[in-house]
Amino acid sequence: MKTQLKRYLSSCLLEDLRNKIIIITGPRQCGKTTLSKSLGLSFDYLNYDEREHHKILLEKSWDRKKKYIIFDEIHKKKNWKLWLKGIYDTEGIPPGILVTGSARLNTYKRMGDSLAGRFFHFRLHPFDIKEVIKSKLCSPEEALNRLLEFGGFPEPFLKSKSSFYGKWKKSHLDIILRQDLITLENIHSLSSIETLVQLLRDRVGSPISYKSLAEDINCSPKAVKSWLQILENLYVVFKITPWNKNIARSLNKAPKYYFYDIAQVRSKPLRLENLVACSLLKEIHFREDVNGEDWKLFYLRNKDKKEVDFLVAKDDQPACMVEVKTSQDTLTEGLKLFAGYFEKIKTVQLVQNLKREKTFPNGMEIRKASSWLSKISI
Repeated sequence: MKTQLKRYLSSCLLEDLRNKIIIITGPRQCGKTTLSKSLGLSFDYLNYDEREHHKILLEKSWDRKKKYIIFDEIHKKKNWKLWLKGIYDTEGIPPGILVTGSARLNTYKRMGDSLAGRFFHFRLHPFDIKEVIKSKLCSPEEALNRLLEFGGFPEPFLKSKSSFYGKWKKSHLDIILRQDLITLENIHSLSSIETLVQLLRDRVGSPISYKSLAEDINCSPKAVKSWLQILENLYVVFKITPWNKNIARSLNKAPKYYFYDIAQVRSKPLRLENLVACSLLKEIHFREDVNGEDWKLFYLRNKDKKEVDFLVAKDDQPACMVEVKTSQDTLTEGLKLFAGYFEKIKTVQLVQNLKREKTFPNGMEIRKASSWLSKISI
């Protein structure tokens, strides 16, 4: 089995690298550095985590004869935005400038004016069924099963061995919490954050109560909310919030959280829901980062606890509803209820174990999860 794959962002990066600073963020070990080095051009590589590279960065003495320069984890450098702005404004392109980082901190949301108009941002995700199928690694059904068991991070997915994934999972989270988190945040409650991660593994797909989590950890709701934001910034989890426009008896704004590492989730049915969440978010980020479109991911739930797992919106208008089931081959009450609130919305129920796909006169669909996710039509 080949282990070097052309990732789904490769051609986009090659095109934009000629014009702007390229910033690639995403979870640790999702393949950012490998992708950056695999674009088929000559490059110079500098990693801020490598001490021997510090002098080169200080002197700015990288090889300018190369096609592009990779600055890895440079967001850990003090005043890195102004430093990078100075290089771009003084020297321009070429060589191209490609920046990678495993934390969202100080890269995108806090970019400010320093690099305004000088960069394009891309978010790299782990493998999903669509990317696996395009790479011709295996069938959609096998891809789904492997993602559920080993997650979508390239190394454990390609190894596909339980013993390897078990060791990888522990070291991966340890590096994030004990290295990245401590480096980037002033944290004195590491054990509480570790406990929070373990609690979230059982609460995927459920609206989160900060108060309830705080009681379990013996801390304040404010602290829980802060720690969850840090876990988002470090690409451990992501949240989706409820859609509350034009919905009668709308619920409060309690978010749901999902893991980038699908196999972290303990419950197998919830693991399937987490897989779909990751796939939808990856598709949305691709369309935003590559095409400049405006997409968002929500869930639907009212005070009567009728719900739909996911609502995808484009330009703040509902575009697609997605419900996830392991075996149910009849439309859920939630889908039927919420379909009445929206006109001309794509509505699909994804089922893992489905013998026969169905469509209905009103346009609603029941589709095999592996097949639909291999193409993703939203």
